[in-house]
Amino acid sequence: MTSSQHPTTAEELRGAGLRVTAARVALLETVRRGDHLGVDALAAGVRDRVGHISVQAVYDALHALTAAGLIRRIEPAGSPARFEGRVGDNHHHVVCRSCGAVADVDCEVGEAPCLTASDDHGFSIDEAEVIYWGQCPDCSTTRS
Repeated sequence: MTSSQHPTTAEELRGAGLRVTAARVALLETVRRGDHLGVDALAAGVRDRVGHISVQAVYDALHALTAAGLIRRIEPAGSPARFEGRVGDNHHHVVCRSCGAVADVDCEVGEAPCLTASDDHGFSIDEAEVIYWGQCPDCSTTRS
């Protein structure tokens, strides 16, 4: 553990049972600094830091990081997958129908999963995914 008691990215990867590579470190840090970025933007961010990396290698690393719980994958309907570093809570998202901007929305009330299904069909529900759709402030003002 570092002197500030926050684990380094490499320590987080090791703690999740993942091999530490420059590409994984760069990818995890790019996801966390980004704002719900897609694969192309993430690949560009990693390339800026470590040089060449194939898109397939980015997909493979994203899968490993998601499976390890270090990042979260969201897929708004009609949009490519996006990735975020906010994990461990059950927050939701708001998506702009015009430009595709995505923002986090905290749960307002209740315990996780924030919503109670009318019929759980015997499932043990531990997460609810809600996506609010509308116009972001920039797109709302351009349409007025």
